[in-house]
Amino acid sequence: MTTITTENKTVRELALEIPAATRIFERLHIDYCCGGNRSLTDACRAAGVPLDSVLSALESPNAAAAARDWATAPLADLIGHIQSTHHAYTRDAISRIPLLLDKVCSKHGENHPEVQQIRAHFADLGQELATHMMKEEMVLFPYMVRLEEAVLSGDPVIPPPFGTVANPVRMMVHEHDSAGDLLREIRAASNGFTAPADACMTFQTVYAALAEFEADLHQHIHLENNILFPRAIALEN
Repeated sequence: MTTITTENKTVRELALEIPAATRIFERLHIDYCCGGNRSLTDACRAAGVPLDSVLSALESPNAAAAARDWATAPLADLIGHIQSTHHAYTRDAISRIPLLLDKVCSKHGENHPEVQQIRAHFADLGQELATHMMKEEMVLFPYMVRLEEAVLSGDPVIPPPFGTVANPVRMMVHEHDSAGDLLREIRAASNGFTAPADACMTFQTVYAALAEFEADLHQHIHLENNILFPRAIALEN
């Protein structure tokens, strides 16, 4: 039987197996949410980082540090964590960051037109995510919680209006991909969130906020795409 080595596993598989993998991938700009289907070798090549150094980090004792195992936790707990941690953070960020971008554009927009582009991309991203989270919280997440309750109690599952949970999940994943594309546009326009030499404190602050936002959204999408959605589909089946 062929053994799948670490470098040939997908980034998604490693993110699920190793508690600290997502932090390592985030630090090295390896896409583990929307681009998680690539092998670690291919992902390292795309990110321009040495495979050996990533393997060493993944195999270190610290990478096995204790963390909540969302792959086995109740779906209701995972959904509660997503909403209270990531949805709450996202809502705060998409109301706070545009105000900073407005200030930067008014002061630096002429010399740094890229911030105008970043503001436009983030406005689109914020609008998309607000609608996306509302659909999850009002329709998809409640169904998943009821589904889990029914399965655990042995009761029949009430058929959802959308036919099968795989249908809205497919749409949510598509919207995640769209959000990931906008994030990449923002990262590219900001030179990897590196403020220019003449940046004021607000300019530096907004780039730091955007970098933090990117890291949180990657973890947010990872929990949904790689753990919550597959588990809900398996439960329904």
